[in-house]
Amino acid sequence: MSTFAAAVARGKNGWTASELDLSGLGDIDEVVDALREVDPDAGLTLLFVESDDLYLAILRLDEGEDLRVFGSDSAFADESRVGSMLLGEIEAPALEIDELTAAHEDAEEEEEDTPAPDPDADPVGDAELLNDLGVSANRLLTLCGREGMMPADVTAEICQQIGCGDEVEELREA
Repeated sequence: MSTFAAAVARGKNGWTASELDLSGLGDIDEVVDALREVDPDAGLTLLFVESDDLYLAILRLDEGEDLRVFGSDSAFADESRVGSMLLGEIEAPALEIDELTAAHEDAEEEEEDTPAPDPDADPVGDAELLNDLGVSANRLLTLCGREGMMPADVTAEICQQIGCGDEVEELREA
């Protein structure tokens, strides 16, 4: 499986980004330790993990503690060691996709260009982990479930919205 993992940390001087190699990490605790090392003084650290143009996992660490995790599809945990490591302990679904589809239908009259979410998606974890950064749970789930959206597209759109898009783009180009 091809995996790209970008860690972004918001410290006193703004956002910094670095690529993380997850291949040598054995469990979620080691991933958290690696996130802490990105910027030990960061108030907020995010990890975007894209796998095989199919799956996206987002991890959030506040003040080096309080891990929150979201996965675009529970199948990621079954498909790879990395997916199992990141999402294996998550039991609750992010939100029922039916709730998102209903919300989409209610908003459809207002915005005709927004495609409906994929009903086969099975997001898991904390879909509200980016709410305070301006990306609502509904927006995150819609991006992840939108037909034709690759995990890299979702990451890029979220990062642009929260202010670290240039830093993540530089990682991709390196």
